[in-house]
Amino acid sequence: MAGSVKVQAKDRAYEFVKRQILSGAYEGGDLISEGDVAKELDMSRTPVREAFLRLEIEGLLRLYPQRGALVVPVSPGEVRSVLEAREVLEQFAVRKLMDGPAAVREALTEELTGSIERQRGLLGTGDLDGFFEDDRLFHTSLLTAAENPLLARFYTSLRDRQVRMTADSVLATPGRSDSILAEHAEIADAIRAGDAERALGAVRTHLASTRSALGLA
Repeated sequence: MAGSVKVQAKDRAYEFVKRQILSGAYEGGDLISEGDVAKELDMSRTPVREAFLRLEIEGLLRLYPQRGALVVPVSPGEVRSVLEAREVLEQFAVRKLMDGPAAVREALTEELTGSIERQRGLLGTGDLDGFFEDDRLFHTSLLTAAENPLLARFYTSLRDRQVRMTADSVLATPGRSDSILAEHAEIADAIRAGDAERALGAVRTHLASTRSALGLA
């Protein structure tokens, strides 16, 4: 039983700290301590320490003995690399979908429309964590529908960076969440219409807006 409780506490600490980082509640450059997190979660420092070690391996924290853990900032170079990778993958998906069966596009647009409605509802209730995650799932749907498992797995590997960058863009730019909804709607409408050039342009515009919101030319 004790071992089970320890595992649960470790996982709970990991999920909490990771969520705080990805949502922007813990910003890049912040120094956090085992003691503060343990106190907030009402647990001992041991599971928090294990969570910190795991997050260091994932590149989200940098540990400093006796001082705490530094939240690793996302560098401009990393932002550019992620957005470039996304542009290549998402435009590939759009091209393949436009060349494929109309039934696949119809099913996808239903899924995308449902995702947009969920995003709107999450914003209405102030659930930004949920909004950031559903934003990611919106784009993941494109790769899934394109039916290239290898590229879909690579796209999934960008998950944490993607969520964190979306959060940073929303927190940095007033009105960004509303523009994300509008840009998502344009992507979905273009796919529904079967207009390849419009859909490709909508993807490029969306990623360019994210780049701009993050302060990059």
